[in-house]
Amino acid sequence: MEVERFSELVDEAIASIPEDFRSRLDNIAIQIRPIAPPNLYRDLSKNPWGLLGVYQGVPYAGRGPWYGSVLPDRILIFQKPIERLARTAAEIRKLVRQVVIHEVGHYFGLSDDELHRLEHEADDAEAGRTAGDEDADESPSLG
Repeated sequence: MEVERFSELVDEAIASIPEDFRSRLDNIAIQIRPIAPPNLYRDLSKNPWGLLGVYQGVPYAGRGPWYGSVLPDRILIFQKPIERLARTAAEIRKLVRQVVIHEVGHYFGLSDDELHRLEHEADDAEAGRTAGDEDADESPSLG
């Protein structure tokens, strides 16, 4: 998949986040990388092909009056591992959304339970959008 299309999927994922959360995204950059760089996956003791996204920064809930004049937090989304796990355009779109929501959840300092709830809400919203689409079951293969 072209990086421009993948970037559109990331933008769609951000747009699918409930407005009360999306409006509080501040001082954060979302970047797409082909795969995690060696220093990152080594620091996290992860396989680079299993690392789909990473949040780096000071969680929103932990920011106090001292927080200012700092570089933006970052969410890194790793395209190649996502594409490796998801073979169709529909699967890639769904996985991108799940990864973005998960990493935004870390930005807010949310618990795993809260992250899972948000992921399910996004899935439900997506199911509602595609339910009326006559071609929803036809997904082109990217393999």
